[in-house]
Amino acid sequence: MAKKNTLGALDEKREQEIMAAYLADPKNTVVRHALSRSSVSEAVFDPGSTKEVNPHFSLDLKTMPVANQKQSGRCWIFAGLNFLREIIGKKAHIKSFELSQNYISLYDKIEKANYALELVVNFADRDHDDREFSYILHDPVSDGGQWDMFVNLVKKYGLMPQSAFPETFNSNNTRETDAIVNAAIRNFAAKACHLQKAGLKSQIRPLKEETMNKIYGLFLDAFGVPPKTFDFEYEDSKDKYTVERGLTPLSFFKKYIGDEIDEYQSIINSPTEDKPFLKNYTIDYLGNVLEGAPINHLNLSMDRIKELIIAQLQAGLPVWFGSDVGFYRDRGSSAWDDKALDYESAFGLSVKFAKADMLDYWHSAMNHAMVIAGVNLVDGKPTKWKIENSWGTDNGVQGYYVMSPTWFDTFVYQAVINRKFLTEEERKAASGEPKHLHPWDPMGTLAD
Repeated sequence: MAKKNTLGALDEKREQEIMAAYLADPKNTVVRHALSRSSVSEAVFDPGSTKEVNPHFSLDLKTMPVANQKQSGRCWIFAGLNFLREIIGKKAHIKSFELSQNYISLYDKIEKANYALELVVNFADRDHDDREFSYILHDPVSDGGQWDMFVNLVKKYGLMPQSAFPETFNSNNTRETDAIVNAAIRNFAAKACHLQKAGLKSQIRPLKEETMNKIYGLFLDAFGVPPKTFDFEYEDSKDKYTVERGLTPLSFFKKYIGDEIDEYQSIINSPTEDKPFLKNYTIDYLGNVLEGAPINHLNLSMDRIKELIIAQLQAGLPVWFGSDVGFYRDRGSSAWDDKALDYESAFGLSVKFAKADMLDYWHSAMNHAMVIAGVNLVDGKPTKWKIENSWGTDNGVQGYYVMSPTWFDTFVYQAVINRKFLTEEERKAASGEPKHLHPWDPMGTLAD
């Protein structure tokens, strides 16, 4: 019998040492009592942190009321449509309206399924435990997405008001439909690989098209059949009723947005050794519209990103951005501050360390997209940021949040900026041949 390796084991002596040290510190008794009746975050909350992030800003864009993504992970779609409706609202002088999130969500699901099935066709000669193949099959159709994926959708399918194609139960609650479709994709993968091994490759594509037809139908059942034409009715800033009749989704998009959407560039802050600044990056096997443009991220320093965000806000335009909202934030409170939760005093542990290390060692990554709608500047430096979320008006201050400058520096990873604010050197870097990143890279996790 092989000798057991006991190095580092929690033997009886070691456990007794730990327990003795724990019981000797009276602070642990206080913390233990507090945690018996409250959550960890409530017990370690520092109320003094909220005074530095009160909701008043020197530069405050008056954006439309907050939307609500409900029980879905479609933040990137909501943020994208919230950004575009501000552009449309200015052109048409509209007080308030929403674009149909259901419409874009429907075609995102359909396109993601087709994208994943096509990847399976191309991967059918790989082993089932190939890392890239396994990653693709882990969650092929999910709610997440990236800015470039959003652009591909609206350019191909257009836009419509929410009133023309409202939400359904399943567009707001996507877990079940995603699970069914992902099961179908994995089933197709198993059959495609068996056919490939049996020398019957010619049967794979017909099977793919048959599977796609069924998936398409399921999403129409769950999300509805969108109208081919609609009327755009609204009241302008002077309460004048206006109606534009017989619009199609593409004619509506081309009239109010059109080529303007191509003027925006995704910029990221990833201070890791594998991603030098002033270089652009794409992520393999990440997409939805098969024929659409690939992901393109230009990596810049955080100081430069803040300069660009402020420039766009000063021009009257909000900013779509991606961040990690897993730390130091309270869904009900309006203040998000990395000083708000004092884990170190209570436990001697920190959930925040160097940004590059948090990325490299899988502690932090993008998981939520929102809109920056304002900033407070003191001597030209940001002291807090106004954030338009998509969690409804019952959270924060009517759905808006305030982020401290240090939270922003630590947990914001991406923003979308009009190229006119970039330098010539930055525009050239963004148009160069990108470096390819693994599909599981943290700069792609917003699409998970």
